Amino acid sequence: MTYTSTYHDQFTAQKAAVLVPTYNNARTLEAVLRDVLSYTSHVIVVNDGSTDNTAAILDAFPEIQRVEYTNNKGKGIALRRGFRFAVEQGYEYVITMDADGQHFASDLPVLLDKLETERKAIIIGARNLQQENMPGKNTFANKFSNFWFYVETGLKGPDTQSGYRLYPVHAMRKMRFWCTKYEFEIEVLVRSAWKGVKIDWAPIKVYYPPAEERVSHFRPFRDFSRISVLNTVLVLITFLYIKPRDFIRFLFKAESWRMMWYEHVLNKEETNARKALSVGFGVFMGIVPIWGFQMVTALALAVLFRLNKALVFMFCHVSLPPMIPFVIFASFATGKIWIKDGSILPPLTSNLTLDMIKQNLFQYLTGAVTLAVIAGAVAFLVVYILLAIFRRNPVKQVS
Repeated sequence: MTYTSTYHDQFTAQKAAVLVPTYNNARTLEAVLRDVLSYTSHVIVVNDGSTDNTAAILDAFPEIQRVEYTNNKGKGIALRRGFRFAVEQGYEYVITMDADGQHFASDLPVLLDKLETERKAIIIGARNLQQENMPGKNTFANKFSNFWFYVETGLKGPDTQSGYRLYPVHAMRKMRFWCTKYEFEIEVLVRSAWKGVKIDWAPIKVYYPPAEERVSHFRPFRDFSRISVLNTVLVLITFLYIKPRDFIRFLFKAESWRMMWYEHVLNKEETNARKALSVGFGVFMGIVPIWGFQMVTALALAVLFRLNKALVFMFCHVSLPPMIPFVIFASFATGKIWIKDGSILPPLTSNLTLDMIKQNLFQYLTGAVTLAVIAGAVAFLVVYILLAIFRRNPVKQVS
């Protein structure tokens, strides 16, 4: 097999390989491999328990490195075993391609060239989702995935479902993953982003054959259910651990405070009132009793009302996990003003009745809303007064 020596040498120099997971893709696999081998012989194929003549096809390509096992395990396991094998062979990067013929080897240089500037990043081949024969369900699923990826990482991207990717496996050696099927490709992006691995995109071509010619192993109900469960878990981890962790790290960086002070407090593009309102609103949203949805709601409303999103985000963290017991206690105590025979703390007794539970819940909810309003108003007034005293030449009106 001849290959373009320039690119093969580049693969060798970068310690990179092409990884192709396959399961019953005998109809397209040979053409995919010939296409890839025209660029490099650094190719790894993971035969994920295929029951067709995949093994015979692979026998015709002795230069290919093979990972094989008998029972089908799913794409996630195939990729994970391919990553492990690549690291064992001394590779530091792999470019994954699907075996169904949708990807073009001519885009390999597009991803490989990214290594000139991005040494520790996952590069995703972003498809044109408006092209001919693109299934409508794929477009919806991708938008769905992009939205939750943004919620879980704060990163916006055009395509989070493309399987054409460059992975820095050398930077992922110590990571342990949970997922075994298609949802792995979501997990690996989110958890890598949490670890500080950069996620970037590069435009690629994609071929979608007519519906009658497509072969897909995606099971809509079962796989979409698994993806939904994964996103639920990732969102919970995001708001209960990742966001507070990142905020605490932010607080201990001097450059973070300088950036916040100069770019978001002293900049002249917003009025004192808007800045103070952003702080007050952030404090309000951090206390209001919609646990698990405070951050998402706060940022959505900040965009809607054109507030300073950075200030809203920062002060919404008034209810960090270490502060939650104090916020709940203050909310319950504040709620006493609305309950005639309320108490500062809920009764610690085993003889709770339904009426007692309802009363204590009502006391907490009314107290939390009241505390949120008072704390937000106080934060607004304090920040507005301080800005009026110390900030020079603010803008005269809200644009």
